[in-house]
Amino acid sequence: MKYKDGVIMACDTGASYGSTLRYKSVERIKEVGKHSLIGGSGEFSDFQEILRYLDELTLNDHMWDDGNSLGPKEIHAYLTRVMYNRRNKFDPLWNSLVLGGVKKGPKGDEKYLGMVNMIGTHFEENHIATGFGNHMAIPILRGEWREDMTFEEAVKLIEKCLLVLLYRDRSSINKFQIAKITTEGSTIYPPYALKTNWGFAAFENPSKGAVGTW
Repeated sequence: MKYKDGVIMACDTGASYGSTLRYKSVERIKEVGKHSLIGGSGEFSDFQEILRYLDELTLNDHMWDDGNSLGPKEIHAYLTRVMYNRRNKFDPLWNSLVLGGVKKGPKGDEKYLGMVNMIGTHFEENHIATGFGNHMAIPILRGEWREDMTFEEAVKLIEKCLLVLLYRDRSSINKFQIAKITTEGSTIYPPYALKTNWGFAAFENPSKGAVGTW
């Protein structure tokens, strides 16, 4: 999501093999060029393929050596074409991608946040979630997000969303990574765990009051 100074992103570090949480230290947020961060959910091997495309794109851009560099808006536009092209070949890249960044423009520092899914549907927003977060985190963000949030306030809101998702998804993992990007550059922080409380009555006796349960 956007905050006062830039864009903040977060994800867990789990990768599943079917219903098995096979890998527990997978980093799914990466830098793209000088001005952008990308986060990906879905098929991890397809995400690696997309990162190879982006490496090629940014290298080609750097080789022009013309004093310009691709910003988040241009990279997002490129990704929408890639995803839609693969969808039209009936061989989609099975991902939802979030692209955020900050670049100086005619109106000063311009924050950008956009997403594109596996069939090429894309949009820009102030806050974005993919996967399970689309259902559970977006209502929280709509209710509590503000444009003038500090980084600390943004982290607290992101952690609230992550905790809600962790409690409700058995395939999730309590190991998260946060990243931010501002005009000064990008920072991807080391993974860490959130403090949890499993002592809620509904957790201890989930079948109480539910008709027809064992």
